[in-house]
Amino acid sequence: MIIEAARWAPTPHNMQNYEIIVVDDEDLLKQLGRIRSHTSEEFLRENYQQLSFSEEELLRKKVGVLAAQFTPSWTNPSKFREVAQEGPGAPLSKMINGSPTLLIVTYDPKRRAPASEGDSLGFMGLGCVLENIWLMAYSLGVGFHILSVFGREPEEKVKEVLHIPKGTRIAYAVRLGYPLHPPAGHLRPRRDTGVMTHRNVYRIAK
Repeated sequence: MIIEAARWAPTPHNMQNYEIIVVDDEDLLKQLGRIRSHTSEEFLRENYQQLSFSEEELLRKKVGVLAAQFTPSWTNPSKFREVAQEGPGAPLSKMINGSPTLLIVTYDPKRRAPASEGDSLGFMGLGCVLENIWLMAYSLGVGFHILSVFGREPEEKVKEVLHIPKGTRIAYAVRLGYPLHPPAGHLRPRRDTGVMTHRNVYRIAK
C-alpha cells in the first residue's frame, strides 16, 4: 500500500523519474549499517542557524527546531570543526536503529523536467513521492523517518552494496517499522496564516 501510494505521486510531465529499493534483508541492513558517515562542518553551521535554545524562543520565532534535540557538540559553534574531523565517523546503523525495512528512493539526474534549471521541478516530484509514502505509512500506523544522509557522503558505498547503477543518485532513504513506543513529541510551531499569506501582492514584513 505504501509503494502503491508512491506510484500515484504527481511528477513533472509524468516522468516518474524515480526507483524505489525496498531493503528488508537482515544481512543487507547490517552491511549498510557498517558504512560510516561524517557530519560536515557546513551542515553543523547551517543547522545552528535553525536552532532555538528554549521553547519560548521557538514559539516566538515559529520556525526551526529546539537545540535540545541535538547533542551538545552540535550546538556549540566552537566545536563544529572538531566534530566534523573527529574519528572514522558514525555508522549508519545509528540511523537505521533496528528498523526492519528501508526504502531507498533514487533518480537519474540525466533525465530532467523540460526547461527546469537544476531540475527543480524533478525535485518537487521526488518530494511528492516522499509525502505520499509518509501519509500512507502514517495512516497504517507505520513509523516513518527520513534519512537524508544516505544521499550525501556515504552514497557511493550504499550504491555499491545495493548494486545501484553508476550515474543514478540517491535522493533519500526512509526508515519504516511499527514503533515499540509512542514517538517522542517535539514542539513544532507554525507561522500564522496571516504572516505567511500575501493577498494580491507580496507584502514585505516591517
